[in-house]
Amino acid sequence: MDQRVAKLPHTSPTTVVCSGCNLREICLPVGLTMPELLQVDERMVTSRHRVARGEKLFQTGDRFESVYAVWTGFFKTCIASKDGREQVTGFQMGGELIGMDGIGTRRHEVDAVALEDAQVCVIPYDDLEALSLQINSLQQQFHRIMSREIVRNHSVMLLLGSMHAEERLAAFLLNLTHRLQARGFSSSSVVLRMSREEIGSYLGLKLETVSRTFSKFQAEGLLFVRHRQIQITDPVGLQQLIDGGAEAD
Repeated sequence: MDQRVAKLPHTSPTTVVCSGCNLREICLPVGLTMPELLQVDERMVTSRHRVARGEKLFQTGDRFESVYAVWTGFFKTCIASKDGREQVTGFQMGGELIGMDGIGTRRHEVDAVALEDAQVCVIPYDDLEALSLQINSLQQQFHRIMSREIVRNHSVMLLLGSMHAEERLAAFLLNLTHRLQARGFSSSSVVLRMSREEIGSYLGLKLETVSRTFSKFQAEGLLFVRHRQIQITDPVGLQQLIDGGAEAD
């Protein structure tokens, strides 16, 4: 018996209805007609599971069986190096998919860890494939999501390879606020679910550099920091910082 099969949290699953979900316009079913949504309700998304803060939804080496749509909460994906250090590869929020890393090898290549109490919709991959053959718009949307993931990975590589610390943090904060705004949250007030150390791991920066850059931004009037509460006071200034760095290069 395979001992590395992904084990979901031991909680009672909740029946999922995509057609009535307030995230469907930014999640996998976006653009589907009501008859198509009803097919998704009946045949694809089977359950919703809770994942406690700090718990792993899946880990490197687990058998790949499903992708997961974040319904509530935040996750981070990360890879542990041989010497025990953690490299954060991404942060995911409501309406975004986790688990596509396992499609190629049928084994997960990263750990997915809840940064706060969260809930995910479980989408068995075999069901997704089968239904995508019948609903062309579902297949197209899944391909768009995979394409965005590739572009995101390229953007991170560009960010790490060509931007200075201030530009990296500014780009990270603006991207985060834009994603939250698309979900109906404030475009200027953010509660960081991730630690400064996790931000540094993602951006390729030391913890001290992240903390120093936050302080510099506050001194320059770009934002106000209170613990994990961030108030973006000058988003234009943050964007100009990024644009100015690009022009200088």
